[in-house]
Amino acid sequence: MAEENLEEEVEILDVEEADADDSEEQEELSDEELDRIADTAIAALQDILKYFNVGEVTIDEYEGDDGELILDITGDDLAVLIGRHGKTLDALQFLVSAITVRTIGFRYPVVIDVEGYKSRQRQKLESIARSSANRAASQHRSVKLRPMTPYERRLVHIALRDDDRVETASEGEGSARHVVIIPV
Repeated sequence: MAEENLEEEVEILDVEEADADDSEEQEELSDEELDRIADTAIAALQDILKYFNVGEVTIDEYEGDDGELILDITGDDLAVLIGRHGKTLDALQFLVSAITVRTIGFRYPVVIDVEGYKSRQRQKLESIARSSANRAASQHRSVKLRPMTPYERRLVHIALRDDDRVETASEGEGSARHVVIIPV
């Protein structure tokens, strides 16, 4: 029963994040507000990391290209934090984001990375997005990408937002939600 409630809440928050796929740019926040967001996210992350046996870790914070807060964890033997196909890392990011939203009262994008794993995945996704856009434009037909997390879909939308040859849309529900690249 508790597992069903958690799945429902995860689905609700996934829908909220998915709706934010094409959201407008964040309002300008003061340095104090950004520090509060970072402090809240780091504290939540540190509390969660206590339950993993990862030893001493360092959490570097920086702002991403699209205004998101990126927390990059470095240390020894952190594979347990990534998990199979990044699923554990996605869950960790989801938890930290949910805690941060509830604490600060509004949504601000927080990305959790482990030794640049997401950065490498992001580059791979952007490459897939560009090649799929080339295919959609040259073949004059829509290209459906594999189902993705809200974060992955957002990366595809951002990667292609300045490409005048195509537009993007998210379709499907739940874990089957995916991006469609449509030639214009």
